[in-house]
Amino acid sequence: MGSRQRMSTDSSTSLSRDDVAHLARLSRLAVTDEELDLFAGQLGVVLGAVARVQDAPTADVPPTTHAVPLTNVYRPDVVTPSLTREQALAGAPAAEDDRFRVPRILQEEA
Repeated sequence: MGSRQRMSTDSSTSLSRDDVAHLARLSRLAVTDEELDLFAGQLGVVLGAVARVQDAPTADVPPTTHAVPLTNVYRPDVVTPSLTREQALAGAPAAEDDRFRVPRILQEEA
């Protein structure tokens, strides 16, 4: 859209049917004549709302990636008793070569 976009002073931005048709072609969308009129109005309102964000007073707001600080929560990596291979495979419907046997998917080669 770039230079094709026309800004107005109200809360909506004016888009012509040609602008919407151009966007539809770029997006590979088939739209009817009625949809061109409908979407022109809807997209104009959306672009107007986005343009209003530029009017927000941000001079005293430091750039951030999150509204609140993030911290990762890790548990200690401690070795604990677990099942032996034989115990784990004992409940399997099928096992082969000390592994769970599952049905082949997507005709993959073994």
